[in-house]
Formats: sequence, structure tokens, C-alpha cells
Amino acid sequence: MKRATQLIALLALISVISGYLMSEASWIGRVGMTFFHKECNFLKVWWQGTVAVFLMLILLFLFHNLLFQKLPARAAKTLNFLLLLFAVTGLYYTHNDFTQNLSHRLLGRHFRYGAYMFWIGWILTILFFIFKRKRKTTIITNSDKMEIVDQ
Repeated sequence: MKRATQLIALLALISVISGYLMSEASWIGRVGMTFFHKECNFLKVWWQGTVAVFLMLILLFLFHNLLFQKLPARAAKTLNFLLLLFAVTGLYYTHNDFTQNLSHRLLGRHFRYGAYMFWIGWILTILFFIFKRKRKTTIITNSDKMEIVDQ
């Protein structure tokens, strides 16, 4: 549990950095958000972007924790490797979009770095669950007692 708490603290730090960087969009990017992409207006305020990124990362953490608890170890690791491939692909396509699409390029590099931080947070979450070991449970039965021992 201690390591999970450390990961959540790291995700909170990543969210703060991401929210701040996305709030530092260029002037033309902020104008574009105001007039054309009103659904992204919350990203202009650093703490609102931080909350949005943190909630997404926590939901992904809970999803991976559920996979880890409910699936056998081998299946959970395989699925996590597939999701890692998906996250790295998402990071690549985000970078590609920010460098190829003119309206996204105009947002500025700070905004781009903030978006990349989300993907990095998810990749760190996946790596946490890939390297996390499941506890082995042994059931010891004695005539009338049943005892569960975690190793």
C-alpha cells in the first residue's frame, strides 16, 4: 500500500505540472479555445486542468488495480503490456497531432508538454502494475479450522 500511495502522490505532482503547463497556452491558442473550442476553456485555468488530469489518472489507476486484483497474474501482465503499447501509441499520435495540425501547433510548446505529461502518468501507472507482484495465498486446513496465510 505504501508504494501505491507514493504512486498516487507522483500522479498528483504530474497532474499539477500538466495542469499548469496546459494553462500556459500561447495567446493565439487561448483565443482559439475561447471562440472555437469552448469545451476546452477549463484548460486555461491551471487548477481545473490539474483536477481533470488527476481524475483521469486516478480512474486509470483504479482500473488497473481492478485488473490486478481480478485477473490471474499472467493475464493481468499481458493486458498491461497491451495497454502500455496503447499508451505509447497515444503519446506518439499526440506528438504527431501537435506537430502536424496547425491549430494544435499554435497552442504552443507548454501546452504540448502538459498533454504529454498525462500520457507519461498513465505509462508510469501501467509500469507500476507490471512490476507489482501478487501475493501468494496458501490455505491451510486442520480438521475443524481453515486458515489463510499470505506470503
